[in-house]
Amino acid sequence: MPLTFHWFLPTSGDSRHVVGGGHGTAVTTAGGVRAPSVPYLGQIARAAEHLGFTGALTPTGAWCEDAWLTTAMVSQHTERLKFLVAFRPGFLSPTLAAQMAATYQRQTGGRLLLNVVTGGESAEQRAYGDFLDKDARYARTGEFLTIVRRLWQGDTVDHTGDHLRVERARLTRGPDPVPEVYFGGSSPLALEIAARQVDVYLTWGEPPAQVAEKIAAVRARAAAHGRTPRFGIRLHVITRDTTEAAWSEAARLLDGFDPDTVRAVQEGLGRSESEGQRRMLDLHGGRRDNLEIHPNLWAGIGLVRGGAGTALVGSHTEVAERIEEYHRLGIDEFVLSGYPHLEEAYWFGEGVLPLLARRGLWHHPDAAAGPAPARAEIRFAPAS
Repeated sequence: MPLTFHWFLPTSGDSRHVVGGGHGTAVTTAGGVRAPSVPYLGQIARAAEHLGFTGALTPTGAWCEDAWLTTAMVSQHTERLKFLVAFRPGFLSPTLAAQMAATYQRQTGGRLLLNVVTGGESAEQRAYGDFLDKDARYARTGEFLTIVRRLWQGDTVDHTGDHLRVERARLTRGPDPVPEVYFGGSSPLALEIAARQVDVYLTWGEPPAQVAEKIAAVRARAAAHGRTPRFGIRLHVITRDTTEAAWSEAARLLDGFDPDTVRAVQEGLGRSESEGQRRMLDLHGGRRDNLEIHPNLWAGIGLVRGGAGTALVGSHTEVAERIEEYHRLGIDEFVLSGYPHLEEAYWFGEGVLPLLARRGLWHHPDAAAGPAPARAEIRFAPAS
């Protein structure tokens, strides 16, 4: 199966520095922020489409613009690119969500993917009127997906569960195609929902050994239900023509992390109920040293940003090799981002994707376009 690559729409703003915070903490940046306007996000989306990305993830939360509305507008500036819309089931009725997805598919020509986010910060959930605890939120997510999938199949649904109830629910017109459901989570409850309900299980960018454990756990649970989900990973990227240039850029970003900001963000993220967030924090422990936790895998982003906190850093060849390493574990989809998102899309799209195409691991979705020629990498001999 060829690899699939998605990019990211920075709906909390973009910058030449890391736009941090989120996941229950305030948005921060060391430099000027490019506003997440439709024209600017449209530039990123068109660049991603041109370079060969299949879709673009758009996050959800109080710290960013609404994903449904933003992508509906940005979709009108693109032709092929799909939109991986993150949303929280507790904020929408399942019938309305199923209807919105069907409308989205008709109005965009089938370009919706759904990223279901249960929510790991109770304080933020309560701000939206959701007072369930974490375990109950996951149970509700399972009920939600059961109802939505039945509606998409054309069923008339009666459901009385612990958290959701609908009577004679049905869609006048179903989605075509049915959107694929992406989902992430590291707790046992999350793994069980993934095994039963989702098309693609997403993990944040942990070292390969830890990713392999997650894949094995979901596969085993899914096999018990006769299912075979696909697997994806969420990472940032810093890829350059040389190893030295890539790590120099990582060092520049790190230099922009104010110590007080790091402490404030780490304290806020430490209160998160998310098991995945805890695992991200454990990768760096709030320290600025020893951040390369696996060859070319850098945990520095997680010092100031909630959620995905690791980046692949290196030459184009090295980044391609790390992608192959994750692929050998069973990862077929990569959801990537970088600062700033417009320029970094070109570094990856022109530097790494052609290398993967030459290795037979990827092809441009627009077959007529074909892969861009690979950048020539410059390698320096070590000083004598």
